Formats: sequence, structure tokens, C-alpha cells
Amino acid sequence: MKQWLPSFSFLYQKRPRTRRRSINLSPPVILASGFLGLIVLGTLLLKLPFATEQPITWLESLFTATSAVTVTGLVVVDTGATFSGFGLSVITLLIQAGGLGFMTFAVVAAISLGGQVGLKQQMLAKEVMQQTSLGSIKKTAFAVVTLALVAEAIAIVVMTVYWTAEKGFVNALLESVFYAVSAFNSAGFVLTPNGLVDYQAERTITLLISVLFVIGGLGFSVINNIYEKRRWNRFSVYSKAILIATLLINAVAMAILWLLESGNPATIGNMPWYDQAVNAWFQAVTPRSAGFNTVDTGAMTEASAVFTLLLMFIGGGSMSTAGGIKLGTFIILLLATYTFLRRREAVTLGDRTIPQDLVMKALAVTIVYLGLIFAGIFALMILNSLPFIDIAFEVLSASATVGLSRGITAEVTDSSQLILIFLMFAGRLGPLTLGYFVATPKKRHVRYPDTDIQVG
Repeated sequence: MKQWLPSFSFLYQKRPRTRRRSINLSPPVILASGFLGLIVLGTLLLKLPFATEQPITWLESLFTATSAVTVTGLVVVDTGATFSGFGLSVITLLIQAGGLGFMTFAVVAAISLGGQVGLKQQMLAKEVMQQTSLGSIKKTAFAVVTLALVAEAIAIVVMTVYWTAEKGFVNALLESVFYAVSAFNSAGFVLTPNGLVDYQAERTITLLISVLFVIGGLGFSVINNIYEKRRWNRFSVYSKAILIATLLINAVAMAILWLLESGNPATIGNMPWYDQAVNAWFQAVTPRSAGFNTVDTGAMTEASAVFTLLLMFIGGGSMSTAGGIKLGTFIILLLATYTFLRRREAVTLGDRTIPQDLVMKALAVTIVYLGLIFAGIFALMILNSLPFIDIAFEVLSASATVGLSRGITAEVTDSSQLILIFLMFAGRLGPLTLGYFVATPKKRHVRYPDTDIQVG
């Protein structure tokens, strides 16, 4: 054997150390890649023959997977009738992964396995979970998953008990799991073609589902702050603002929609007053986070539809399962407007000054969303001969990842469905991407002289 060793001596020679090449990708690229990977995987799994009861096209599979990962809820096929138990399980997992965020799972998995989360990974998770401190990432990640599992488990138990007599224990349990995950993650996926219209008189189910997506739409940082501090005077300024704004918007929205729809027999007009109240509440809170509906959205008055557009645009809290420009962004815009009208120097909230960077970020998020919405409406108006209000409703629902529809999702052209897929994807990633650019400013060392631009 020895005579063969010299011929392989190059294997034992020390080589000069070479610099390891690393691919430095920005957090937005990694985030987009992660969500895109989930969508591709979901599309492939849903296209498997045993994932459906009847064959579906690749576009229908892609649309469903994108809607699930982005927790939107728009559908082009009847979810309950089209997909098998395996397919529904895939959709449930995609909703959970997309709602809580793949980085949250990644951080929790690394910690659970005893791994160390590196600085670069911490910075990425910091942007995803919108935390101001690197040290709070692990704690927040565990809080997110714990909250989700506990809330979903409670809802599963309640719905299973409620439905067992009607559906049987097994079916009641499986449907409860699907609805609990869909509700907490504000996905809006349902198993019936009419949404939750069949359950509009079942106040236990409608109220429970609405509580789930309202909690999910508050934002995990707010819920974590409530859990830790326990007292109102110890809550952060942000948590107080979100809670007060949520209460006010929900109350005002409920009153307006109740007033607008109370005389509409196609929605709540023929219901007793207490059922009108419950369904008005549900339709008031669902546009800012979830895509569920207990009345026929397409039968609502156009005034109600226009008001719903505003609610979808506002959205829920930051670091939540909801979409839109986010409630915190909306609050900053209102405060900045009030500050200008009152001729004050700084934007303040609760005896605290809001940094100029946050005001600029709120403005940037809003302008980007408006541009995205306008482009989507313009494109779909060209491609489809449908009423403007229906198309505007569909586009805003997709870009704000809400999932409400006036019944045209499956009717629009294939190219329009591809545009809706892009809007759902961009709407889910938009604020995160902007947050990264704001968090990593590039300072310029040159200052130019001021100039005047006429405004208004």
C-alpha cells in the first residue's frame, strides 16, 4: 500500500487559506425568498392528485397557496369542496407559517435545538418582528408562538364542543382546527362557499372567530406588553394608542355599518336587532384584519363597500397577522396632520415626541400602498368589464391581505388573477421591506441649501 501513497500526496499538503465567499443578501430579499419558497412548496403540494377531490389548474393551485401564505383569504375555488383532507392540512400549515412568519419559527427552532442565533440572523429577525432591542427577539419569538397555540387551542375546544352534536366529534375537531388557525392568523379561509353566512345566527361561533382575529390583529408586541405589565398605567405609549384606536375605530365602524345596512334585506335588514348588532360588529372588525364575512359582501350597499375600503386600507397593528398600512401608520399620519394644522413644531403622542424618521416612514408606507392599489385597479379595469366598485374592492382586499370579495375573484381573467397574486405577495412584504430601509439609513455628508416648493 505504501507505494501508492506518494501519488496521492497532494491530498495531505497544506493549502493556503482562501477567503470563504459569502452571499450577503439584504433582509427584504431573504424575507421575500422565504415567503416565495413557502408559496412554491404549497403550490406543488396542492397540485398533487390526492390533495384535491377534483383536478385543479396550476394557476388555481398557485393562487390558493399565495392566498394562504400571505394570509389573505381570496379564493378561486370552493376550498371545502375542492380540497381533500390532505389539501386542507397543507392550507392550514401554510396559513400558520405565513401568519406567524417563517423567521419566528426559525428563531424558535434554533433556540429549541440549542443553537446560537448569530448577529446577522438577529438583525434579520429584528426587522421581521419589528423589535427595537436585539435582546428581546428570543422572548418575543416564544411569546408569539405560545400566544398563537394557546389562543387556537382554546378556540378549538370551544368550537369542537359546540359542533360535536351537529357534525360528530371527528369532523367537529378537524373543522375547529381549520377555523381556529384561519381566524387567529386573519386568513379568512372557510369551508363553505358562502363564507360564514351559514353561521350568522350562531353568535357563539361568530363572536369567537371575531375575538380571535381581533387579538391576532392587535400585534404581538401589544399583547406581550399587556401580559408583562398587566396595568394600564404601565403600558407603553404605543400599546395604549393601538388599544384606544382599535376600540374607537371598531365602535364607529359598527355604528356606521349598522346604520347603512339596517334597511338592507339582503344583509341584516330582516334580522332581529340583537343579530343585527352581532353581524354589524363582525362586518366592522373583519375588514381591518380578516377576510371572513357573515353577510353577502356583494349585496352590501355601495356606501358600505366604500367605507369598508377605508377599513381595509387602515389595517391592524404592526407585527400582527393583519394587513393594510397598519394602525400605527394611520395614527402617525393623523397626528402629523393635526400637528401641521395647529402649527406645532413636533409630532407628539402621550407626552412623547415621534421621531421625524417614523413620520417619513408612515408617509412612505402610505404612498407605496396607494401606488400599488392604483396600479392594480388600473390594470384590472383594462382587463375586465366589471363595475369599478367591485374591482377596487378586490384590489384593495388583495393588496391589504384582507380577503373580502364582492364575488368576482374567480370571474376575472387569468392575467388578472396573476396580478392579484402579485398584490397579495407585495402587500404582505411591503411594510417589512420599507422598515428595513428605514432601519438602515445611509447618511449623506453633503447638505444642500433649502428651497421652497408650493404645496396645496
